[in-house]
Amino acid sequence: MNNKTYAGIPEEFAKLEQAKIVVIPVPYDGTSTWQKGADKGPQAFLEASENMELYDIETDTEVYQQGVFLADSVTENTSPEAMVEAVHQATKKYIKKNKFVTVFGGEHSISIGTIRAFNEMYPSLTVLHIDAHADLRQSYEGSTCNHACAVYEASQNTNLIQVGIRSMDIMEKTVMDEEKTYFAHEMAVDDTWMDSAIDQMTDNVFITFDLDAFDPSILPSTGTPEPGGLFWYETLEFLKQVFEEKNVVGFDIVELCPNSKEKSSNFLAAKLYYKMLSYKFMNDNFDDDFDNNYEATETKKNTLKFTEDANY
Repeated sequence: MNNKTYAGIPEEFAKLEQAKIVVIPVPYDGTSTWQKGADKGPQAFLEASENMELYDIETDTEVYQQGVFLADSVTENTSPEAMVEAVHQATKKYIKKNKFVTVFGGEHSISIGTIRAFNEMYPSLTVLHIDAHADLRQSYEGSTCNHACAVYEASQNTNLIQVGIRSMDIMEKTVMDEEKTYFAHEMAVDDTWMDSAIDQMTDNVFITFDLDAFDPSILPSTGTPEPGGLFWYETLEFLKQVFEEKNVVGFDIVELCPNSKEKSSNFLAAKLYYKMLSYKFMNDNFDDDFDNNYEATETKKNTLKFTEDANY
């Protein structure tokens, strides 16, 4: 990455020591099976961010002043498994530094590493998976670290909530918890889905956001676009409610596949990222200490699946 700071912010807000937020770029596209180019996503996101107004009207904040450190890119690509482990270690390193850690991909297989790190550091983790695709294959094309397997591990050892799903293989139904899955065709006619999804979340929430969750009419530049997706303001309404009601511990955004003739998708991704930060810190003063409240791995035991009568 050639960028010196995230969004071109002044150096005083970009130093690791003072920053509350870390963004880790992961330019990886090793397992995608249709349109290639997600490895160019992080750079396109960063370039778009430099052309974005840094005052957020809705929250009346300038969240960059909380400090945003642009970490070195994770460039490991010798194998999907090696990449996942590198993302896992980089993410965990910055969580341990008491930062609000965010990751920008790259294809969705990177999320296996980010989710693994957050699940090791936080008790009773909910993974909120916003996506067009279920991504629940145990393995695909010979690897458990394929983009089609992005949340299989999460389905086994976290409280997985899936939102926006409209494409899947029939075999994924054997893994999917349909009570915690919000299909796009049902969301289109049921305005209670937001409250229902949030009611099923535990206190600590990690968000993995695949940009193909959006309808391709507003974000066409993604590797596997699917019709019938989310729109901008309903997405923001949902995200804002999640950030207000839950302790969002981090997030990643994946699957931006830049197109030289269509730059609006890059800008939408940049705005989405900044909006999510704005929602996270909208009630914080700039001089407040940030405490991510993680618990050490050695003391945390994850259950394989939450029981239906669990108290959230």
